[in-house]
Amino acid sequence: MTTQETELDRLKARRVTTLFRLDMINQGARIHYEDGTPVDMASEKDRLDAVVVDLDRRIEKLERAEG
Repeated sequence: MTTQETELDRLKARRVTTLFRLDMINQGARIHYEDGTPVDMASEKDRLDAVVVDLDRRIEKLERAEG
């Protein structure tokens, strides 16, 4: 397995995890910081949406480089 393939696999796994977290937020999940302060879920959803867009871009770039 090449380093590029390893990076691609890592990015794809991270994308799956991020999508799972987004799904949990969409189902109403709430998270809190260690001190008990609630996380602003709308901001967290926006942040995770941006992460997915970035991961999609990076995955596509690596896949094009392979092909």
